[in-house]
Amino acid sequence: QLQLVESGGGLVQPGGSLRLSCAGSGFTLDYYAIGWFRQAPGKEREGVSCVNSFDGTTNYANSVKGRFTISRDSAKNSVYLQMNSLKPEDTGIYYCAAVKVWSGISAGRMMSQTFYDYWGQGTQVTVSS
Repeated sequence: QLQLVESGGGLVQPGGSLRLSCAGSGFTLDYYAIGWFRQAPGKEREGVSCVNSFDGTTNYANSVKGRFTISRDSAKNSVYLQMNSLKPEDTGIYYCAAVKVWSGISAGRMMSQTFYDYWGQGTQVTVSS
């Protein structure tokens, strides 16, 4: 029943922008923390950004601060990751993840993949000239 549908990945030149979408199906994202993770070739999967619907708290990996922005649209039951000033090192498979929440969550926990129960299929982001 609960599904996360991702879209927006693709090929973009360095310095360009992409917006990834994560749409909830079968549940209301307003009651969940949503995280974006990515995995580049030869690297561990890492947290990119997350948002807690309980209190609106957002977090970002140091590598993307100032370039990426996470946002929510309750009307569309979706979460977005706006990625600007993209670099080749941003290349990887990006995953959307969700977990139900009832309180504020520490940044460290929200940025950890082990915190999340549900995962999308992933979408490829390639930054190359």
